[in-house]
Amino acid sequence: MTAAEILSQTALAQGFDVKKTEVAGMAQRGGVVTSHVRFGSQVLSPAIPPGEADILVGFEPAEALRWCSHLRPEGVIMINTTRQEPPVVSLGLYDYPEDPVGEITNTGIECHAFDAGAIARELGNFKLVNTVMLGAISELLPFSAEVLKAEILDRFRGRKPTLVDINEKAFELGRQAAADN
Repeated sequence: MTAAEILSQTALAQGFDVKKTEVAGMAQRGGVVTSHVRFGSQVLSPAIPPGEADILVGFEPAEALRWCSHLRPEGVIMINTTRQEPPVVSLGLYDYPEDPVGEITNTGIECHAFDAGAIARELGNFKLVNTVMLGAISELLPFSAEVLKAEILDRFRGRKPTLVDINEKAFELGRQAAADN
C-alpha cells in the first residue's frame, strides 16, 4: 500500500475528482518514489507544478528539501526525520545535506518534523511509516481523519486482526506527533 493510493481512494470516496501519478525510479533498490496526488472539484492533470502544492509529505528529509519548491507560500510540509540515504549518496554522486529540515524551516515554510521511523520501529514494522505519516497529515485534509483512517483499516480487515490494530495505533500516533510538532 502506498500513501498516495490511500489518499487518492479516500478523496475519491469523498466525491472529489482525483488524479495521481507515481514515479518509482529505483524504488526496488532503495531509491526514491515520487507521488503527486491532486484532488478537487475538477482536476485536469496529476502533476503538481512548482509553487502549487498545499501539502507536501516528506518521507525522508533530503527528499523533502528537494521537493519543497512545489509548495505554495501558504503550504504545509510534514517531514519524517528518519534519514535514509538514497543510492546516489551511497555511490558518492550526491552529498547529503547537513540539515535538510533546518534549510526548509529557514525558508519560512510551515514545517512539522518528527521521527515517524522511530514510531514505526517501536510498533515493530518500519513499513508503518506510511500510516504514521497519513495520520500526521489527517488534520490538514478537507475530509475527516476518521474517513482516512477507515480507508487504511479497511485494507487490512479480513486479514490478520493485528494488522488492523497496529495500523490504527500507527495512525493515531502520527496524529499525536503532528499535534506535538
